[in-house]
Order: sequence, then structure tokens, then C-alpha cells
Amino acid sequence: MTVAKIVYASATGNTEGISEILEDAFKALDIDVERVEADDADDSTFEDADICVVATYTDGDGEVPFDLEDFYDDLPDFELDGKVFGVVGSGDSELYPDYFCQAAVDFDQAFEKTGAKRGAQLVKIENDADDEDEEVLKVFVTALTKA
Repeated sequence: MTVAKIVYASATGNTEGISEILEDAFKALDIDVERVEADDADDSTFEDADICVVATYTDGDGEVPFDLEDFYDDLPDFELDGKVFGVVGSGDSELYPDYFCQAAVDFDQAFEKTGAKRGAQLVKIENDADDEDEEVLKVFVTALTKA
């Protein structure tokens, strides 16, 4: 059975909600899925995963959230050959127009160094996911499963 792992960081609950939508979308496609909070993620998190997803917000002036810093720093050294990846970001373009979803962009670029295959384009969501965003996330998950 295909296994998907979603590593997420959430300060306000927006990204946690997005990770739950992703989890439900994977389950609807009969994919075995596990959500992993940032504090619990390490270099072994994606070892048994076929599909690797990071869902993150952006902190301060375009920074990766504190609880994901070590994971982000180590990610380019992960051996993810043969795995599929995707990244989702949550942000506020009005408050942080110059840094909107920058941490997600950074994770997307870091994944490219792991040997994993991009399964879907980066998704950027304004704050919390609405019904339209939920549909985009379902398309994202379907793309990951078909990659």
C-alpha cells in the first residue's frame, strides 16, 4: 500500500487545518497517511513514505518556523530517491506581501536536492483554507498519487 507522510507546522491552526484536509484527501484515495507535527519530525520521518508532504506557514520576515528549522536544514541531505514530494504553504499576503509563503518556497527548493520527484506544484493558501482551496488541495493530492 502507498504511504503518505505530512509534516506540518502551525501557529494559528491554519496549517494544521490544511494538513487535515490533505489527510482526508489521501484517505479518500485509499492511501495510508500519517500527519507528523513539526516537533516530531526528523531525518527518519520520510523513510517509509512513498509520498512526502510539508505544510508550513512562514514566520517573521520570510523564515521557516522555529519548530521546523532543524528538519529544513537537514532535508537536502535526506535520501529520498524514488519518493514523490509536494509542499503547501499558508500565509498572509496583506501583512507579508514580500514574504508570502516564503517558507513553503524554501522547502520546495530543498526537496529538489533530495532526489525525490516533484508530484505537484507548490500550493500557496491565503490564511486558512476555504472551499475553493479545499478543491485545490484535493487536486494536489491526486497529482501526488499519480506521479
